[in-house]
Amino acid sequence: MRVTAGVVLLTTGRAQAEVTAETVRAAFGGADGVFVLRDCADGTERVFGSAETADIAFGPCSTFKIWNSLIGLEEGVVGEADEILWEWDGEERAFPGWNEDQTWRSAFAVSCVPAFQELARKIGPERMQTWLEKLDYGNKDQCGRPDAFWLPRAGLGTILITPREQVRMICRMLNGQLPVRSESVARLAEVMKLGATERGILHGKTGSGLRGETGGPSSDADFDMGWLVGFVDGGGRKLAYACLVLGPGLRSKDARRATEEILRAGGWW
Repeated sequence: MRVTAGVVLLTTGRAQAEVTAETVRAAFGGADGVFVLRDCADGTERVFGSAETADIAFGPCSTFKIWNSLIGLEEGVVGEADEILWEWDGEERAFPGWNEDQTWRSAFAVSCVPAFQELARKIGPERMQTWLEKLDYGNKDQCGRPDAFWLPRAGLGTILITPREQVRMICRMLNGQLPVRSESVARLAEVMKLGATERGILHGKTGSGLRGETGGPSSDADFDMGWLVGFVDGGGRKLAYACLVLGPGLRSKDARRATEEILRAGGWW
């Protein structure tokens, strides 16, 4: 893994913190990874880890559920957070958390793919395409897969977005620079909450995928790509982030661990 040289120093509300190259290596566990952090107020960006990877486009996996949800809110097909979003169809799936009815909040938390595929079908490919263009999301290509274009699958096209673009999308949303209602953003932010410390609240969405030659992940062992994308709200500022880890067996839990370790090391969360 290539790590950005030097030490990043930042004055926090308490003391000066530093994020060293060694800290970043440890956070990624020796794997290839990148962490992009952007201050949504002044646009300052920091890149930790593999700087080149920050500008390489990948399939977003389930991080697209952020935008699927926001579009659903704007189109009136997503209701309250604890209303039923998807009724289980009785099909037993490899991920047990998916084998029950889902509210929007629960489906987001367990990353229930079939629930969000149904949401995409309710939105429809025409309205979805309009929104991809209005939001300027990645390469805006549904690849002829209107209910699965965000999921990497062997031999099939996938919408593509870079880690840096992910971060800038989050800041545009938080800064009111997207053509959506502030109420929708506030409701989405509530569902995105992952945890809190005295420094602020961590919001995010995980995503795991398989870039290899099989049809797609069928168990926890079948991943080689993990995302966590979101923002930290605290101390009067919002910091957007995108973390991507790459390698056999890696998935979103690895991206979340790296994210939390880097944020804590920098005194951001």
